[in-house]
Amino acid sequence: MTDEHTTDAHAPTNARATPRVALVTGGSRGVGKGVATALAAAGWTVYVTGRSAERLQATVDTAAADGVPGEIRALECDHGRDEEIVVVVEKIHADTGRLDLLVNNVWTNPKGFMGFNGKFWERPAGDWDALMGIGLRAHYVASVEAAKIMVPQGSGLIVNISSFGSRAPFHTVLYGMSKTALDKMASDMAHELVGTGVSTLSLWLGLIRTELILSLGMDDFNGFPLDRAEDPTFVGRVINALSEDPDLGAMSGSTVITAEYGRAKGLKNDDDAEPLSHRGAFGGGPLFPPVTDEQLGIDTVDEVAEAGGHNGFAEE
Repeated sequence: MTDEHTTDAHAPTNARATPRVALVTGGSRGVGKGVATALAAAGWTVYVTGRSAERLQATVDTAAADGVPGEIRALECDHGRDEEIVVVVEKIHADTGRLDLLVNNVWTNPKGFMGFNGKFWERPAGDWDALMGIGLRAHYVASVEAAKIMVPQGSGLIVNISSFGSRAPFHTVLYGMSKTALDKMASDMAHELVGTGVSTLSLWLGLIRTELILSLGMDDFNGFPLDRAEDPTFVGRVINALSEDPDLGAMSGSTVITAEYGRAKGLKNDDDAEPLSHRGAFGGGPLFPPVTDEQLGIDTVDEVAEAGGHNGFAEE
């Protein structure tokens, strides 16, 4: 997946004899809908999943109305059921014979969850089922199934939609745990995928200008200016550019800040605004790849090796 890409934020990718195939989970609204729309505009055949056939159809209709070169196809799926995720991936493979991109985006909020309401001991333990079940397990299952196609295929990209909540307290403890785990998942999967042609990335998005947030008529959200927040379609353009980046293999396993990557590639919002990076607001950048002691100037001694042991990491 190293084709040349354009720096024009709204120009489609050059036509291909065989359209690339993507799966965007949770594609009925918000980030997922925007990502699917942008990928279809770049010529992808995009499958979107969700529990509501009606909302999924709205995503399909948006692309059709825009007359984009690609196509969006809807598949109903309850991502809380592993077997339904398996069926979706198998369906895509049966239809197209390939899978080039998986965007792990599906998310659900726990009952009564409003984002910042209550400390962890004040929230029900059942929050785990939504934030870790859908927000993490479902992504792992989808990645496993996608890899079963991508590895034999010799190419592919798995993208996790993560958050600056990996680095600093944000929303709730479980929210931060799930996002940090997604970053670690991308990092460790990349380690096992070396040499296969398949790459993994985790993305830190900034504030997103979803239809819901824009409908509130506010100029800012919790102090972040909405006029420089990210459009969902901007995220899709970033993912498309990453899929074509000649340095993708070297980047595999890392966490990418979408605003910063988009700026470097000349990508912008639908209104040509340039989204702001939240790096400074959250106290720094991604945790993966991790900073080593050598980079910090710390002289580290391998005490295991000195004692005659071998941990298997020294030669990697």
